[in-house]
Amino acid sequence: MVGHVVQDPPWLLLAKLDPPSLPSNADFPDAPPDTYCFELWDRFDMLPHIRAHSLAVGRVATTLALNAKDAGLNVDIQLVRASGLLHDIAKTYTIRHGGNHCQLGGAWTEEITGNPRLAMGVAHHVHWPWPIDFRTFFLPLTIIYSDKRVRHDTVVTLDERFEDLYSRYGVTPLARERITESRRQGDVLENALSHLLGMDLHEYSFDSGRLVERA
Repeated sequence: MVGHVVQDPPWLLLAKLDPPSLPSNADFPDAPPDTYCFELWDRFDMLPHIRAHSLAVGRVATTLALNAKDAGLNVDIQLVRASGLLHDIAKTYTIRHGGNHCQLGGAWTEEITGNPRLAMGVAHHVHWPWPIDFRTFFLPLTIIYSDKRVRHDTVVTLDERFEDLYSRYGVTPLARERITESRRQGDVLENALSHLLGMDLHEYSFDSGRLVERA
């Protein structure tokens, strides 16, 4: 049609990332720094409230990783933190266009960074379909739990978080069933991680996560 402008789909952002301002993952093969994660936020036009939520999830995940390191676990703290910062990288797109933000975000993250461990935390941050084993899968399980402890941009208990989810999304029996299942998994995660770290996480405030805030 004459005069019709065809716009590139947002997923083509992957092919249009500017190397001078967005370095290759070869520059940090283990874990991208916070500044790289913030650059991805900008590239994917992340909404302000999702950025605030992601910062809070990153703070919770960082605190858990620091405690895990102190407990003797082999944990890459920055990798855990980066996964927390990027867990909702596709949320803005799916709000606007539909789709599963976990699957899409995981695919984007692996495509961009080439790091499957980082991407696993993004792809599985809502639900873990396999046995709960923090020693083997500390990163993705920690991102799931961290996300369940943050309501908007505030750290809350699981009770408070799921009261909010029920009130906002529990409009059908199926929706409430899925939220209930997510709550059950949240309790299992909290109990397992509390036992592993030797601390009661139920009402822990997570005010010690050393996360560099974005200017």
